[in-house]
Amino acid sequence: MRNVTDLNFPLTLAPMVGLSHVALRRLIHDYLPKQATTHWPTEMLNSRRIPGENLKFTPETLRDEFESHLVPQILGNEEKPIAESVRRLVNEWGASGIDINMGCPVQKALKHNYGVSLMGDVQYAARVVEVTKKNSTVPVSVKLRAVGSSHSVPELILFVNTLVEAGADWITLHPRTAEQKRRGHADWTQITELKKNCKVPIIGNGDIQVVGDVLDMMDKTGCDKVMAGRALAARPWMMWQLGEKLGMESPEMFQNLHAPQSPEAEGAEYGRALLRFIDYCEYYFMQQAGSSENLTLRKVSFFVRTTHVWLEFGHALMSAVSVAKNLTELRENVRRFFESEQRMMQKTELRQ
Repeated sequence: MRNVTDLNFPLTLAPMVGLSHVALRRLIHDYLPKQATTHWPTEMLNSRRIPGENLKFTPETLRDEFESHLVPQILGNEEKPIAESVRRLVNEWGASGIDINMGCPVQKALKHNYGVSLMGDVQYAARVVEVTKKNSTVPVSVKLRAVGSSHSVPELILFVNTLVEAGADWITLHPRTAEQKRRGHADWTQITELKKNCKVPIIGNGDIQVVGDVLDMMDKTGCDKVMAGRALAARPWMMWQLGEKLGMESPEMFQNLHAPQSPEAEGAEYGRALLRFIDYCEYYFMQQAGSSENLTLRKVSFFVRTTHVWLEFGHALMSAVSVAKNLTELRENVRRFFESEQRMMQKTELRQ
């Protein structure tokens, strides 16, 4: 992969702590249309930890042989750990690109001057890009939030172009400020202005909940690709729905079928997808990595806690999942819940 625009599918998954692991990537890949190619994230990876970790068995860096175009996201600000992390991820692990996190607003990242803290000083941020680029033989991208106030577009353009001069090959923008976190609306006009004033590809992120949002963002902003987070985890068949609108072939697993569209069809598909997700978590985390059943239960529970809000009675599903003491009970509880017809909502107030 020379750059993100070499890939032919306009939707990609966002890097999310606790979610963007191999099991979720496989689940979403099930719904990717035939011949479609897009890039895939990891969870945020701490550059201080990567040099000493076993990348084949650490849950955050587990990958399957079928996976390609992986662009792990690193969190860091120091040259030595960044250099060692990048070299290991590219040479040993097989990364096709490296993404730098400049958008994480959580306190753990802020206290180390990681994540969105890097946006407080453009030269500081540019230095992190330079260090990463210098040690990388693959493209380097940056994922960031809005700069300063939500209306500081000239400041944002200056900031991003400085990162591009430092070596960034593409930019992903989530146009909310750090203070907003997930509240309020993402200001897509910032993506529009960035696309007009920046020479590298721009990926738009924020308020993507249904396939129509993907098409709207591309039409209104001119962005090169769209990134979706929790809603794509909840609705992985969004890949299939988008493929149908683009005239692409159905996914291998769903030949001669149409993507679910109605609230009832999507509710039923959520149940089927969740059972497959449980299987994938068991396979990767228990069988491949040798982790405990408890870890697998926690991974599934976190997935449901994040995505159940799109189900009409998702709180009842969350309760059924949380009381399961082992995977046998978990599967039984999920099957029982979806014996009754479930409806999936198009939108939720929980912002992306």
